[in-house]
Amino acid sequence: MLKIITIIGARPQIIKAAAISRAIRNHFPDRIQEIIVHTGQHYDNSMSQVFIDELGTPQPDYNLNIGSASHGKQTAGMITGVEEILVKEAPDYLVVYGDTNSTLAAAIAASKMHIPIVHIEAGLRSFNKSMPEEINRIVCDHVSSLLFSPTLTGFNNLISEGFSYKNKSPFTADNPGIFHCGDVMYDNSLFFKKIATDKSNVLDEYDLENKAFILSTIHRNNNTDQPERLTAIFKALNKISTDNQIHVVLPLHPRTSKLLDKNLDSNLLEEVRSNPLIQLIPPVSFLDMIQLESHCQMVVTDSGGVQKEAYFFKKPCIILRPETEWTEIVDAGSGVIADADEKKITESYRQLMAKSGELNYPPIFGNGTAAEFICGVMLENE
Repeated sequence: MLKIITIIGARPQIIKAAAISRAIRNHFPDRIQEIIVHTGQHYDNSMSQVFIDELGTPQPDYNLNIGSASHGKQTAGMITGVEEILVKEAPDYLVVYGDTNSTLAAAIAASKMHIPIVHIEAGLRSFNKSMPEEINRIVCDHVSSLLFSPTLTGFNNLISEGFSYKNKSPFTADNPGIFHCGDVMYDNSLFFKKIATDKSNVLDEYDLENKAFILSTIHRNNNTDQPERLTAIFKALNKISTDNQIHVVLPLHPRTSKLLDKNLDSNLLEEVRSNPLIQLIPPVSFLDMIQLESHCQMVVTDSGGVQKEAYFFKKPCIILRPETEWTEIVDAGSGVIADADEKKITESYRQLMAKSGELNYPPIFGNGTAAEFICGVMLENE
């Protein structure tokens, strides 16, 4: 039986891992043994355990309980903890997702021990190395044996960096296999959409059932930690809601919530909190998020994952970053990069609403079977 260790640490990884765990349970229960290691990078219950419980992801076999710290201290603690588990379990593969410190730390630990690494969401590039995530994803790609890209652009990025699609099995770090497989998050969105409709009451809870609303999320450090950027974003949201009489629903990431009083202009914060059209709400579960995404008018976000989910549910998206690794969304015309620029954000809203009926959402994220494909490749290369 193939033994894999799956590394999770942040909310998006917990959600992505649900797709692989489900594929193993449904298609390969007698052929793949999965051991789940939670680094504790997201330790807040609202950002971690609630998703494990809700999505049916198996409870972690190990939890390193690393918590928050500087990049160096956090990564060092993860490397130490993951290494000890790898020595004990001796897996056939280490599976990592995305671009967090958990991803980087686990990849470094496994590469030193010559344990093959499977990188899900390989090849994504923002081409901005000032982003910690960009460094994490590049390093992880270049020590991996199996690289699964959710998009053709990501696949081509790998080829541009010297990876060859002509490599043959057995795949190793020196002879890596690269695959364009579709997105496991699309797998999840298709699977959980009906469940969310049946189980989520978030629309009723916040009286949104029959209201047009914008869904917004803000959590990236360069937005929350810089007062001028945070102020520009909230000025834009406040203006859009008031000028267009549209509700804005903003589930607040714990970090963002803590930094509002510190980094947002006090007068603006009072305006936002007193604006009846803006609802600042606690973090929501994955099923609630699916409901909000599938029923909103538009998404305004700095999250890479939420950009994609907006696309899955055919919603226009304003991107609160200077670039995106999901360039296909922008190329399709359904996403607009506005950064943290008040005028660009408000103008992007106007432009997207003006052509909302003409937007296209071509099937660039696969057919909903990416997780099954990934498991099959791991078994073939056993």
